[in-house]
Amino acid sequence: MLARKSIIPEEYVLARIAAENLRKPRIRDRLPKARFIAKSGACNLAHKNIREQGRFLQDIFTTLVDLKWRHTLVIFTMSFLCSWLLFAIMWWLVAFAHGDIYAYMEKSGMEKSGLESTVCVTNVRSFTSAFLFSIEVQVTIGFGGRMMTEECPLAITVLILQNIVGLIINAVMLGCIFMKTAQAHRRAETLIFSRHAVIAVRNGKLCFMFRVGDLRKSMIISASVRIQVVKKTTTPEGEVVPIHQLDIPVDNPIESNNIFLVAPLIICHVIDKRSPLYDISATDLVNQDLEVIVILEGVVETTGITTQARTSYIAEEIQWGHRFVSIVTEEEGVYSVDYSKFGNTVKVAAPRCSARELDEKPSILIQTLQKSELSHQNSLRKRNSMRRNNSMRRNNSIRRNNSSLIVPKVQFMTPEGNQNTSES
Repeated sequence: MLARKSIIPEEYVLARIAAENLRKPRIRDRLPKARFIAKSGACNLAHKNIREQGRFLQDIFTTLVDLKWRHTLVIFTMSFLCSWLLFAIMWWLVAFAHGDIYAYMEKSGMEKSGLESTVCVTNVRSFTSAFLFSIEVQVTIGFGGRMMTEECPLAITVLILQNIVGLIINAVMLGCIFMKTAQAHRRAETLIFSRHAVIAVRNGKLCFMFRVGDLRKSMIISASVRIQVVKKTTTPEGEVVPIHQLDIPVDNPIESNNIFLVAPLIICHVIDKRSPLYDISATDLVNQDLEVIVILEGVVETTGITTQARTSYIAEEIQWGHRFVSIVTEEEGVYSVDYSKFGNTVKVAAPRCSARELDEKPSILIQTLQKSELSHQNSLRKRNSMRRNNSMRRNNSIRRNNSSLIVPKVQFMTPEGNQNTSES
């Protein structure tokens, strides 16, 4: 707060505020890095300036399936309402052209019973009754109050046409609703990936690893994993390629390259000469503009539909020198999976150099492991010494408490001058 007037000069206060503002570092908020695939698997891509919009109408069924649920339900409702209204107008025109409406208006009471054999549709005397008859025909309700007669061939033709149109609308809209509820990406909601990927040493090689799991008991048949690195590159001719895709192999001992996803698995990619990560070290990884895209494909066991789950890892989401903790244990003859530790990692010894440098100088790995062993031994020694100190302090405190509980001796003086010692 500013000082009160007449206590501190105003010039001194303003100078002090200006000096404090200069000392404060100006930190700009770092913009989030754009990624092609979100963590949820959605493609982070916006299509703009599409001139040929009519191509979407040529594949109308796929367009209806891709729409949002609110739009689909509106189209579902409006298609039936429009068809009922359209054929209600046609039924009213048929009755109007045949003179049925005037006949019902002129005659009343018992005279109307004789009109059933001369009108096209019985009891169609207004547009409301024509609309109700249209609904009864298309959804095959048939309450019995309105029915066709043999007087009008045109009415029979309208009846056949409305039945055909109703069947087509039912087939298209119900098929669209079924396809939206049974879409493959719905099954991908229970296929999960670890939030971070790790780079650590496995079998003497630097490896890029992440964890994938399935929350359902129904399995994914013929599941396979593909990994791609997407980054911005420039060719020797100066052409800028914004989305340069590179496939990287997955270390899988099975020749078919399929995985048995009965429990969470750690997918491993050995960083060798074929890998785009071969020349990247731990310090270079922070400044790299790359994105590792992971694609899991397989067939759903219950429905037989092919599903695909996707995720991606940018440079900030790759932890160097970490390893995933074990989450599968055996309990009473049953393997148990603890999903609360699905993405947990622990720090392990790993060289900070690139895989190329590690291949050229294998001694770096030995030195790293030796340093890790020494640091582990030192930590054990410190821990043991702390335990000894704590135990000694505990023993000393126990001795002090015991000594304070000893009953002191009290001496009493008698009148004869003898001393009597007693304990109290």
